[in-house]
Amino acid sequence: MAKYLFTQERKMEKQALDSTGEQCWLGEGQSEMQLSAVPDTVRGETAGEDRPAWDSKIQYVLAQVGFSVGLGNVWRFPYLCHQNGGGAFMLLYVFLLTVVGVPLFFMELAAGQSIRQGSIGVWKHISPKLVGIGYSSCLVCFYVALYYNVIIAWSLFYLGNSFQYPLPWEQCPTDVTSNETVKECASSSPTQYFWFRKALNITNSIEESGEFNPILTGCLLAAWAIVALAMIKGIKSSAKVMYFSSVFPYVVLFIFLIRGLMLDGAMDGITYMFYPRLEIWGSVQVWRQAATQVFFALGLGYGSVIAYSSYNPVSNNCHRDALLVSGINFMTSVLASLVVFVVLGFRAKNIALHCVAENVGELNLMMSHGSNQHWWPWFNTTDPTSVSISDYRQWYREYGAMVAPKITDCNLEEEMNKGVEGTGLAFIAFTEVMALFPASPFWSTLFFLMLLNLGLSTMFGTMQGILTPLMDNFSFLGRHRTLLTVCSCLLGFVIGILFTQRSGNYFVTMFDDYSATLPLVIVVVFETISVAWVYGTDRFLDDIEAMLKWRPPVVYKYLWKYVCLLAMLGLLAASLLRMVFKGPTYTAWNQTKGSEMTLEYPDWALVMIILLIVFASLPVPVGYIHTMLRHHWAPGAPPQEGPGAEVHRELYTKCSSTDQLDPNSHQPLVEEDGVRSRAVFLPVGNEHYQLLSQQGEEEEEEEQDTGV
Repeated sequence: MAKYLFTQERKMEKQALDSTGEQCWLGEGQSEMQLSAVPDTVRGETAGEDRPAWDSKIQYVLAQVGFSVGLGNVWRFPYLCHQNGGGAFMLLYVFLLTVVGVPLFFMELAAGQSIRQGSIGVWKHISPKLVGIGYSSCLVCFYVALYYNVIIAWSLFYLGNSFQYPLPWEQCPTDVTSNETVKECASSSPTQYFWFRKALNITNSIEESGEFNPILTGCLLAAWAIVALAMIKGIKSSAKVMYFSSVFPYVVLFIFLIRGLMLDGAMDGITYMFYPRLEIWGSVQVWRQAATQVFFALGLGYGSVIAYSSYNPVSNNCHRDALLVSGINFMTSVLASLVVFVVLGFRAKNIALHCVAENVGELNLMMSHGSNQHWWPWFNTTDPTSVSISDYRQWYREYGAMVAPKITDCNLEEEMNKGVEGTGLAFIAFTEVMALFPASPFWSTLFFLMLLNLGLSTMFGTMQGILTPLMDNFSFLGRHRTLLTVCSCLLGFVIGILFTQRSGNYFVTMFDDYSATLPLVIVVVFETISVAWVYGTDRFLDDIEAMLKWRPPVVYKYLWKYVCLLAMLGLLAASLLRMVFKGPTYTAWNQTKGSEMTLEYPDWALVMIILLIVFASLPVPVGYIHTMLRHHWAPGAPPQEGPGAEVHRELYTKCSSTDQLDPNSHQPLVEEDGVRSRAVFLPVGNEHYQLLSQQGEEEEEEEQDTGV
């Protein structure tokens, strides 16, 4: 193998040679090395077209934060804290975020930034056998985009209904025929009735499809139109929107926190939130929920993190970005939890006080029709609103058994224990509280604007996880970005009509619970295996060192190889076992009773769940088998591997900067079978390097693993 020289400048982006090993060399007078013989199908850029880039670092950080901080931070994390030990769950979450979340997030950032491709290109670059990982990520992103935009459509619907006074969910409507309160609303609450009957017009089960909801269909069309307009020019257009959509939710959260702290019962909610119950650490279920929340909070496996980081300059400090975005994500979850708990504390205290007033009124009625009894309360029963919860509960503990069942207990903590999550928190509990605020339309408008922006910023990242890999790997799509964006959004709207029928909410629940969880965990498991065991952690750290000009701590090597991989395998096993033994169920609304109930999915819905999981996971084995078959039927073809473990990398040594390059002396390396070898180059600064032959270099290769 012949020796040859090459030079390169600082901040030069990494370029990969194509599978045929063709190389472009510097001519005299050129100042940069050009390794651009990458076919369009791999590189995804049309000839002469530069890869888009972020206008500023803050733009990139806002995009990553906007994607990772989503609706789950507002309505999922507080619920998990609420149900799983408050402060104890937070400590467990921080631990898993540190040892699993941050290392995997850093891994995706570094892979996207160094290879400068979407998810398909990154894993294909490491090894074509792993190309299916990228396609699985794209499919899961599409699943999530389908139902996530429906939630944005719901937010638009509520936003439109917020411009009225009083708010339409403040009071139960009256039946025009009987002139009485609608039975369904009287059996539940005004906010529940408005959500289930006015907004969704929901059926009693998933088996009753019902007609399409024209208003929600229009809102869904508007939501997809907003996404299409924001994404139509790629990051150049979506990044401009990010300045507002990523920052505005924080403004609203702080406003709600300040307003919430002034409410009666706010401190009760905060105390309940932070009170640690350490016994929950012994529950496997709690560990599973904490790991799942870490997993989804950072957006691992979607490919969006990789896509966003691929538009960075190679020298960007992605390690600092990983720590920064993860920290902001966690602090946002804490901020959202504070807001939720002060609001829930206020709501619980109002319910408890209303309970006390009703019971004291009943007591007053009993006392007015009977003789003096020793159990008569010492507080003033003629003014029920003046009786405190503590006084009433003290009396009830002593004498409640004598007057039951007419008189009931009013427990503030019991009301706090009735935790709500997801749509129940946003569209029922919060709307109930905002109806009690002065100037309620203002607070309602503010809240649903926040939900809209949280959803949109995450939606932009999800769509980027679909579009970037496709444009990077298919030159035709790369040349028609606008058409691809519009067609993708149009397809999403057409399929999304499934969610606007009367039973649509049940399908949203199905997709949310089962379409993404297992496939994403599988994707991240294979991502970790490909980096830690196929490519090699030492080589990956070498590549990061070449980018950042410093080497990340060696602890990442062991976290990637063992801790993260075992944690993901454990999460996968726990999720599978839970699905098998518990069985898929969903919560349905019973119109007659005016209450929720848990139902099992019918057989056809179970088949649909299985197909969703299989289709999203199938590209991984299909990609592997397809590559193996190609190599089997074309044994004489050059290896298609990127810098994987099966490809020997060349060794470099520094040479004198005064040596001159001879562009005519650089011949492609030819091995014994006549196949030209392939190289991958990373920017390493202004130094000059000499490529050594691998013959006789075994000893040096054992001593060091060059990640250049």
